[in-house]
Parts: sequence; C-alpha cells; structure tokens
Amino acid sequence: MSLLKLTGITKDYRLGNTAVHALRGLDLHVTKGEIVALMGPSGSGKSTLMHILGALDTPTSGTASLEDQDLQTLGERQLARLRGRKVGFVFQTFHLVPTLSAQRNVELPMIFLGVSRRERARRARELLERVGLGDRVKHKPSELSGGERQRVAIARALANDPEVILADEPTGNLDSETGATILAILRRLSAEDGKTVVLVTHDPEAAAIAHRIIRLRDGQIAEVTTNAR
Repeated sequence: MSLLKLTGITKDYRLGNTAVHALRGLDLHVTKGEIVALMGPSGSGKSTLMHILGALDTPTSGTASLEDQDLQTLGERQLARLRGRKVGFVFQTFHLVPTLSAQRNVELPMIFLGVSRRERARRARELLERVGLGDRVKHKPSELSGGERQRVAIARALANDPEVILADEPTGNLDSETGATILAILRRLSAEDGKTVVLVTHDPEAAAIAHRIIRLRDGQIAEVTTNAR
C-alpha cells in the first residue's frame, strides 16, 4: 500500500506577469519503509515536490494523500498537526535554534504536541544517544561540528515518531566521511524502523542508499531507476 500518493499533481506560480509551471501532471506513489531519492537540475521541481509531500504546500491541481488522508480536505490547523505527528524534516542548513542545547532542540517538536516535560527530556536524550550524541546533550549548536548538528537535526525529526522523514540535501554541507555517517543513519531508519525516507540530493552517493531514484526535469518525472538490493 502507498503511504504517500500523488496523482496528477500540478503546481503553478506567478512571478510578476510570468506563469511558472513548477510541476506538470506528476504521479508518484511511495510505500512504507521505502527510501526515495529526488534528483534533477535546479528548477526541475524537486523542492516543490518535497513541500507538497510534506504538506507544506498545496498543489494547484491533482490529489495528494498521506496514509489515505486527502491533504486538500484539511485546514491549516489540521495540516500543521498532521505535519507534527507524521512528518519529520531534515534540512541542509540544520535549522537548529542556536541558543538551545541539543536536547532542547530535539524537544521542540514535542512541545508543540503537548508532550510532558519529563517525557520530552527522556525521549530527546534517548534519540540523541541513538544518533551517537549521548555525550553532547547539553552542547549548543555552536559547540558541535557540522555532522553533529545534522545528527541533532535527525534526532529532532524523529521526536514525534513520524512515518515519513523528508531530507533536503542532508549531506550538502558535510565532508564525505561525515556524510556517509548521516546516510547510514537514514538507511537504518528505513531498514530497522520502517521509516519512509524521501531525500532531495545532487549527490550520487546519497542517492545510492535509495530503493528508487526519481529524476525530474521541467516539473515531470523523466526517469525512474531502481537500485539493486
């Protein structure tokens, strides 16, 4: 069964008097536990597609669903709650709060869902331990390396035990060895936890962990490659 399902998705923008067709009738189904890599040149529609998958944006036409829930039927408050419970986001630039410790950064998504302080602290420490940062819980982002900050970001994405992890260039600012560590974590989330991972990347090594590579061009799927397992 498809966890994420897009059918006939279009997305149009206006830049002044110019119409921009970011997505053009795109169909995509992603199953539970699958890793999918989105690749393509700048302007091909990768980020727009990820925003629609994560319920951060709505399509101009077509249908988008998560666990058979039609996202277009939900109001802003419902969408925000769905994102908080079902989707975890990992960004190239980490998006950590600089004044908060690693633990407090991981706790943030749980605060929005009303999780108790004690449970937030317990789960944040557990997640940081899992990504190899059990000895860094009190460190602020400025006291962490780029790879450590990205691991904090992954722990934060897992805070509410989401079904889907959306990762936008998760290794883009990292050296190759640190990037490999991050990719190994994402691979384990799929293989051991059954998490669905969708990542936008220009990096062939990042795409190599995916079950499928979706190559976009001009807002359409140009090619689908299945990696051997």
